Amino acid sequence: MTDLVTPAAALRDAVDALTFGPPVACTYNPLNYAWAPHATYLTRYGATPKRVVFLGMNPGPFGMAQTGVPFGEIAAVRDWLRISDTVTKPIPEHPKRPVTGLSCPRSEVSGRRLWGLFSERFGNPENFFHDHFVLNYCPLVWMSTTGANLTPDKLAAAERDAVEAPCRAHLRAVLDILQPEHLVGIGAYAAKKFSEVTTPTDTWKITQMLHPSPASPAANKGWPSEPIRTLETAGIWK
Repeated sequence: MTDLVTPAAALRDAVDALTFGPPVACTYNPLNYAWAPHATYLTRYGATPKRVVFLGMNPGPFGMAQTGVPFGEIAAVRDWLRISDTVTKPIPEHPKRPVTGLSCPRSEVSGRRLWGLFSERFGNPENFFHDHFVLNYCPLVWMSTTGANLTPDKLAAAERDAVEAPCRAHLRAVLDILQPEHLVGIGAYAAKKFSEVTTPTDTWKITQMLHPSPASPAANKGWPSEPIRTLETAGIWK
C-alpha cells in the first residue's frame, strides 16, 4: 500500500502558510476545505504503484476548487469516481466564486473532457486506476478582485518561487512513491514541471499531451482524438 496522504498533508500545510499581494485578491486551498474528498481520492485510487501519472497545473474554479479532486468536474466526481465527501467553505470566500461542492451548478469543461476520455476508454475507475493516476502540480486557486482566475505566471516572482518549492517537493515525493514508467504532462506547463523534478538516474519517459481547456482551439477541434493519438504514439496506450 502506498501513502499519498502524508505528502499531500505536508503540501497543504506548506502552501497554507503563504500570502499573496496584488493582483491576487483571494486565494483558495482546496486541500483545506475539500480535504475529505481529496483524501478519499488518494486512498481509494492512489494506494498502489502506477505505470502512468498524469499531471495538471492547478485547480479550476468549477473542478478541483469545488470537489478537491484533480480536474474534478462535478458529475465525474459524483457519478464515475463515486466520491461524495463533504466540502466546507474557504475563508475568506470570494463573493463571485462561491464554493458549493457537489451542488455547484457549473461544469468544468476540462475535467469533463479528461475524465470522459478515461471513462470511455476504461469503463470504470478501477480499470483506469489499476495503473494510472491523475495529479495537480499546485493545489492553490488565485483570484483577482473581480473573481477572475489568475494563473501562476501572474504572481510576483518571489511569491511564485515560494509556491514552487513545496509543489516541487510534493511532486517528487509522489513520483518516488508511485514509481511510474510514464509521466504525462497535461499541457506544456505540467510537462515542464515533470522535467524540473527529473534527475539523470530516473528512467521514466515524459510525454506532453493536449490540455482539454475550452480556451484551446486545438482541444475544441481535436478532443479526444488528439490525446489518444499522443498516448498511443508514446506507447502508453495500445
